[in-house]
Amino acid sequence: MYKYILKRIGLMIPVLIGISIIIFTIISLTPGNPARLILGERATQEAINQLNDELGYNDPLPVKYVNYMIDLFQGDMGTSYRTGGSVISEIGERFPVTLLLAVLDIFLTAVISIPLGVYIAIKKNSIADNVLTIVALIFTAMPSFWLGMLLMLVFAVGLNILPATGSDSFACFILPAFTVALLSVAQIMRMTRSSMLETLRSDYMRTARAKGVKENKIIWKHAIRNALLPVVTTMGVNFGWALGGSVITETVFGMSGVGTLTLLSVRSKDVPLVMGCVLFMSLLFSLITLVVDISYAYIDPRIKAQYGFKSKSRRSKRKEIRHVQSQS
Repeated sequence: MYKYILKRIGLMIPVLIGISIIIFTIISLTPGNPARLILGERATQEAINQLNDELGYNDPLPVKYVNYMIDLFQGDMGTSYRTGGSVISEIGERFPVTLLLAVLDIFLTAVISIPLGVYIAIKKNSIADNVLTIVALIFTAMPSFWLGMLLMLVFAVGLNILPATGSDSFACFILPAFTVALLSVAQIMRMTRSSMLETLRSDYMRTARAKGVKENKIIWKHAIRNALLPVVTTMGVNFGWALGGSVITETVFGMSGVGTLTLLSVRSKDVPLVMGCVLFMSLLFSLITLVVDISYAYIDPRIKAQYGFKSKSRRSKRKEIRHVQSQS
């Protein structure tokens, strides 16, 4: 298992390098001049040319990329053209907002969607199944910005019980978290239902029923663990995207997260900040994917055996057997 983890971590390096090449090339080829952004519209052409030389903006694209990567491997992600602050500090200031929003999103999604998905799988073709499936389809078809503005209109403007914008207090995160979570709930609930139905129809479930095992034990001890594998995968991917910054949700609710920071840096052609945000998101997404893969070993014993995990009790039993055999 440890070899697998090290191998996956090693594979992250070429992935991140490939992403950096693509993003650096795209942002460098877009129109705009960072020196003009820094100095302002009233700056003279001479001052702009001088600053471009200092920034290396006039160097060939491969030279600029190599210089950037050399600084990056030394722990220097550069300085923002727009604010003049360190890229690391800029991301660090915004990331707690995005992290809290992502955690609330994944918590609400898990608490709402998984129990509902299991319930409508058990009550297949019932009124509750049909109603919740229709509701899930409606939420799936909703654009996130429209749902966010609808919730804002009802709870912030109409009822005036929650703030509409900002990220200064915990109350500011409630509407954005529900905006993202409700869209995820529809997806995860339908996936949980499909996975549970497939698991409940399997041969070993029928065998368990034939042996007289209680239905509640079959569902909550055996079926749900096997049905959760695709659900965990999707929730892990959603969590990774949320950690990268929900650009639309953060923009609608005026939150100062990584998503809005990335959008502002792209608009202003702030190359160091764009690169920093994208690489940060990519690293987080890769780590979340690795954690999801490892979690499979603890959900499904078959994958655990495939990875080479052995429980302590079995190892200790084998040691005891060898000890007894050596004494005899």
